[in-house]
Amino acid sequence: MSSANNSTRATPSPLTSNGVQPKSTTGIIPTNNVTTKAGVTVRARIDPTLTVEDVVRQLCLHLKVTEPHTALALRDRDTEELITSENLRKKIKNKVHLKLVNSSAIEAAGIVAKLSLREEKSLRMSLFSLQRFIKEEKFAQEFLDRDGLRELVDVIETAHGNTLAYALTAMQNLMDLDYGWSTLDDSFIFKVVQILSSPNSLINVCRPATAILKKLVEADPTSVPGPIIASSSRIPPVAPAGSVYRYGFQSVYEQMRRQKGSLETVVSRLGSPDTAMAQHSVMLINSLLSHVNDTYWDEFIADLERLNVRKAIIRLMSSHVDDLTSCVLDFQANIVRVTYRKKTTLVEPEVELAHLSALHYIWECSGVQEGLDSEGHPSKWRRLGFDSENIVEEFQDAGVLGLDCLVNFVQDDPDFFSKVILEQLSRPEERRCPVAKASNEVVELLSQHWTIFAPAYSTSAFQPLFLNFQKVHCLALHFFLRMWNESGSAVDDFNRIADLTRSQIKVALQQESAKPWHEVEHDFLEREYRAVRDRQMQELEAGDDLLSRVPVRNLKEKLTRESAEFVRQQRIHCLLQGAWFLNGVPTQHTGSARRPNGQWRFMRLDNGLKYLHYVDSSAKIDVRNGTEDLPERIEIASINQITTGTCAPLPNLARDHPDIPTTLSPSPLSFSLLSAGGESLADQIATHQSRWADWTDGLNMLRRDSGHVTSEETAGYIKALTEIGLKIKLLDLSGEKVDIPSGLVAGPPPTNTDFFFSDLL
Repeated sequence: MSSANNSTRATPSPLTSNGVQPKSTTGIIPTNNVTTKAGVTVRARIDPTLTVEDVVRQLCLHLKVTEPHTALALRDRDTEELITSENLRKKIKNKVHLKLVNSSAIEAAGIVAKLSLREEKSLRMSLFSLQRFIKEEKFAQEFLDRDGLRELVDVIETAHGNTLAYALTAMQNLMDLDYGWSTLDDSFIFKVVQILSSPNSLINVCRPATAILKKLVEADPTSVPGPIIASSSRIPPVAPAGSVYRYGFQSVYEQMRRQKGSLETVVSRLGSPDTAMAQHSVMLINSLLSHVNDTYWDEFIADLERLNVRKAIIRLMSSHVDDLTSCVLDFQANIVRVTYRKKTTLVEPEVELAHLSALHYIWECSGVQEGLDSEGHPSKWRRLGFDSENIVEEFQDAGVLGLDCLVNFVQDDPDFFSKVILEQLSRPEERRCPVAKASNEVVELLSQHWTIFAPAYSTSAFQPLFLNFQKVHCLALHFFLRMWNESGSAVDDFNRIADLTRSQIKVALQQESAKPWHEVEHDFLEREYRAVRDRQMQELEAGDDLLSRVPVRNLKEKLTRESAEFVRQQRIHCLLQGAWFLNGVPTQHTGSARRPNGQWRFMRLDNGLKYLHYVDSSAKIDVRNGTEDLPERIEIASINQITTGTCAPLPNLARDHPDIPTTLSPSPLSFSLLSAGGESLADQIATHQSRWADWTDGLNMLRRDSGHVTSEETAGYIKALTEIGLKIKLLDLSGEKVDIPSGLVAGPPPTNTDFFFSDLL
């Protein structure tokens, strides 16, 4: 800070008796207003090259403050943001009104002392302040050094109502740090589970409690940044000593198992009228799905199915709440992975009791007795429509998913199942419909329709019918059986009926995000064979049925995975190059937002893929390669959610550009980066559709455990690349040695060739 009369760097300008600054007589232009703890406001010129500690020291010197400068700090008067050496230059440039306040050490000591006293009024006020201060790393360190974590845990153990809500929110914000809370034990986790499960808990208590459990689930050793300690690939990774990455799925789920009804409570809150509560609940379920270990996988997935989580998520899809879109798509992507795992898990009745019980149930419901086939061989499973008695081999492709779907078909109407099986056995062997084989074929057709073979990616659109996989399977299998009967098919017609079913699946499930269930039922249960066959013939005339053959489908699956990875690398490359965006104003999320310093922002991902570096500017400027020109940064790990269509142009930008609406309506090319606490880390508007797609999808692909893409453009690129690659491969089949059977068998050569010329003679 500077003075006109001496070489010191700070001279607060004199005030009039009413606190109004007179015109400067020194010729030095003040940079900022500063308000003291006593409420006196002065104008001072602050040197941006100083550290915050030096600025505070000189302010204390010139204002004759009696407190030691080490006990004081500077904050933004309007936002309460702590002034640090990193943001000081920006605050000076923006002429922010500053105020002298207690230092982080003093604040931390005072709050810890009040936590230990447990006096209700002062405790509530201290916790209210702690919610905000704990987000500041400097304060958090002081708070932890004074054993504040133990005091906070003790408060959570005994508090109720709003006091408990403040305490839990403070803990949630503390857990955004990657250190300091590794001493939280099972008793604390169980207490949070109890709070979450209590029917008397307030919504503002349940929200942070849910977020805390989510953070604990995600803090497993496999998620620790950097190298992890593991002496063998067979030994689970172990986080370094003192690391917070020591919890994970098992730590939380075991405590939820102790508290009866805890998972049921989380699922029930998916229907909460409070959007934030529903969002937190979906995100906790997503974290559990993403981190579930092999020990509890079967039990946890069975619990979710028993509680009908999919139905609750389908209701959220129909609510059209934008804030829920990202987490609902993440759930959908998780279910793709669950379905893929089931499909690739072998059915082993000699190993898994559950598999044996399911097969026994199917057999008992069939009402069939073991017998002999036409050649006198023992026949059991073949009587239900399998090709052989080797049940493991029969479910080789459909896996446990196929077994679950067949069990569901039987459970839907056991009498119908028995009737169909007995009806087939009454027919000549060559006219029987292989019901069990047809069930597995329908599983395969649906898996192809929903691209279950690519578990790392999902569509950007809601797929409520996919979440009803078993119900759709039941309808499609009914369709298969009906087509078999109406066409008078024989064993050799199996593939033809499968093709009909594939065609009908494509029609019945098109535009599924908006299609009512009764229309889906009508398409499967009411369509006549002749109408379906006529439509299929038209489709075959318009396209080549070569694409439906198994070798080509396998090739397409491989190319889909390669195309998705190629697009992922391209999107991330766009982030590494950087781009200009318009700064926006959030219109939907309620968390705090950081005020931009200009109408434009240049953002670039660093080569380590850990930070988004950026700079704000009133106009586009030249930016050198690297990050030297980009002083600000956002940690990728801190991005908890990416929402789209959530912010509008800055008001002054709308005035300067007549083509931009003046109302605060969200731009379709906007996106927001939100932290776990709902704080907006960035609100940007892309200048065109391609850039919006590049960045929203690129950032989604960088996020841990995210499985969906945002834009139809990216999904279209993946599809287009797959189709182009497939056509190229099919033009050069020898390259991949793909076996495409032609269906034609050449007979023996003619005994002579005279007939070739008979018409010419």
